[in-house]
Amino acid sequence: MNTQDNKKNAIAFYKMAYEGNPKTAIDKYVGAEYMQHNPGVADGTEGFIAYFERMQDEYPKKSINFVRSIAEGDLVALHTHQTWPGNDQYITMDFFRFDANGKIVEHWDAIQQIPGSSKNLNTMY
Repeated sequence: MNTQDNKKNAIAFYKMAYEGNPKTAIDKYVGAEYMQHNPGVADGTEGFIAYFERMQDEYPKKSINFVRSIAEGDLVALHTHQTWPGNDQYITMDFFRFDANGKIVEHWDAIQQIPGSSKNLNTMY
């Protein structure tokens, strides 16, 4: 298992899906099974494709920046900064589990909108 390849592949997978090509992302980076833990996305590859196709149709001008990636064993964590229409900005933490063939088979995430004010001067990324 190559953690550096897994990091590159997790970023490429997420970017491809986010930018409107979820079917290609699934075909290229996902294993035989795909388990989804986000309660807003149906389990399996069909649910993933439907969700990201809908997001692309509804929000074609959204953008994503990958702030950091961390890999350990069969897991990759991505920390992202997303900007959506109306300048809504979000921070996400996504975790991907890879199989022995280097394919994504499981996903968890958490998302938080960046608030307009903060009680400290630290950024969320």
